[in-house]
Amino acid sequence: MDIGKYQRFLTRAQKRHSAFHGDAANFRKLIRVCLDNFRPVTEPFVLISQIQRSGGSLLSQLFDGHPEVHAHPHEFKIGYPKKDNWPPIELNDRPERWFEILFEETSIRLFEEGYRKERASKTTYPFIFLPALQKQIFLTYLKILPSCGLRDIFNAYMTSYFGAWLNNQNYSGQKRLVIGFTPRLSDHVQNMERFFEVYPDGRLISVLRNPQDWFPSAFRHNVKIKKDKYGEIRKALDQWCTSARAIVRNKSRYAERVCIIRFEDLVQDTDRIMRLLADFIRIEFDERLLTPTFNRNLIQANSSFDNCEPGIIRDTLGRHQALSLEEKYTIEEMTAEVYQAALKHCR
Repeated sequence: MDIGKYQRFLTRAQKRHSAFHGDAANFRKLIRVCLDNFRPVTEPFVLISQIQRSGGSLLSQLFDGHPEVHAHPHEFKIGYPKKDNWPPIELNDRPERWFEILFEETSIRLFEEGYRKERASKTTYPFIFLPALQKQIFLTYLKILPSCGLRDIFNAYMTSYFGAWLNNQNYSGQKRLVIGFTPRLSDHVQNMERFFEVYPDGRLISVLRNPQDWFPSAFRHNVKIKKDKYGEIRKALDQWCTSARAIVRNKSRYAERVCIIRFEDLVQDTDRIMRLLADFIRIEFDERLLTPTFNRNLIQANSSFDNCEPGIIRDTLGRHQALSLEEKYTIEEMTAEVYQAALKHCR
């Protein structure tokens, strides 16, 4: 055999052996390929935020497959020290500390267990995400910048998150925005100040849900996840009122950068609302905005009531039927004035 051919044969055989049996070598090559080919994510951020059980998850999933959007696939949990705190980044800290503050622990669980709409769901979708790669992309991105401001740190995080999500079906293409949902972050004045400091070109969308339908959903979900959050009606309604007042305050302070929609309109007039929101955040309307998905896969709704069907559930508009007369009176007494004030700002 020709020596040159024999050497090429040996080289190919060694590469095949390494590829088939060298897990560590394969992982290093994968990391290197991703580090050499990640795309910067510097687009403005659109935050969806209000109290839980108001349609924030549904809205974020309607944006999931849009070709002009980097859509965060789960609750956006960069909050620190709690998820409803906008993270207080100090420019004099080390980049490793910035990453430690911003990193979403949920990513580890989703990678290990896959994505399910609810823990009890029988349908699981793979979420192939490498935290080690995310950190390397984050640090690499910052090293190539001539200087570093607050926005650069958040751009580095978005770049690292979407660069480390390896089976993201919507990674390619020209993007205009990043979208994510964090419940209650918009309730706090300081959070909104910090958010718009980092993203002066950002947008806030809040969903207002009728408290008569909201409380049965919140109470039932509370029972299912065994958390003492909405179990006592007056405490729960205090929280709803806090969120509704914040919706009004944010609209008054940030005007055209804030859009408020009714949950009821989102559910029963989805086409109109999504066209309105597409115009608000300046993306083209696409039919994919009408169907909730995860990574472009159809998913069932995150309902507190039994449901196995994908898509939008219109039964959510009748949750008030589960209320007792006493509960209806209490909700009306505690929320009517606040609710009417917030409704005036809805699109």
